Amino acid sequence: MTINASLDTVLQALRTSAERLQGLVAPLPPSQFEDRAYPTEWTVADVLSHLGSAAVITRRRIDDDLAGRPMPDEFPKSVWDEWNAKSPTAKVHDGLAAGQALVERIEATNDDERSRFRVPFGPVEVDLTALVGLRLNEHAMHTWDIEVVGDPAATLPADAAEIIVDNLELIGRFTAKPTGGDRTINVHTSAPSRRFDIVLTPDTATFGPGNAGQSPDIEMSAEAFSRLVYGRLDAQHTPAFDGDVGALDELRRVFPGP
Repeated sequence: MTINASLDTVLQALRTSAERLQGLVAPLPPSQFEDRAYPTEWTVADVLSHLGSAAVITRRRIDDDLAGRPMPDEFPKSVWDEWNAKSPTAKVHDGLAAGQALVERIEATNDDERSRFRVPFGPVEVDLTALVGLRLNEHAMHTWDIEVVGDPAATLPADAAEIIVDNLELIGRFTAKPTGGDRTINVHTSAPSRRFDIVLTPDTATFGPGNAGQSPDIEMSAEAFSRLVYGRLDAQHTPAFDGDVGALDELRRVFPGP
């Protein structure tokens, strides 16, 4: 997987996202830590626990790769168990701190470490830029999960959306579900301009770059399309777009979210 932006650009977007989350959550009284977030089965504290535990695991992954050793297989589960046992207040405070610590760890890497970093991620191998990009995807989406509860018109920040839209193939490949339909839906995004084809057969759904010569079935912002692929573009949170409403409804079924 390839991200068009440089590591420094992606890392700055991640730092900005961490600061945004801090600004949203830090002023909340502890009584609101158990309020529901956008995925209604999760509370605000659950979202921070998810982000915090992932930050701890990612930081360990970076440390181990740069030291030339594999991360122990049992490490992620031990982290999840530890975070699941935390109180809501600890999940929130520790989640913010772990996210900040991860950003600082990545910022501390030198040029040699950045050039040689490679870790497996599912079926692919990713460099440090791609790893930070995947963290940005997750962090920006979950920050939106918290923000949108208080602001139904909330959107992903423009600096994050410009990077995330080029980093959707891996998540789209794993989460796309066939709907029984047999068609190709072409999506054209703005800010930035990109084209994608979602090819459906009765038994498969594939996601990839589109053909510039095709007329789009749907035209929408890159921000909205990114949320669509992550299962966060229900009718109540869809900004203005042009195109086939039926095609958009079908894509909501194709991308139920991770």
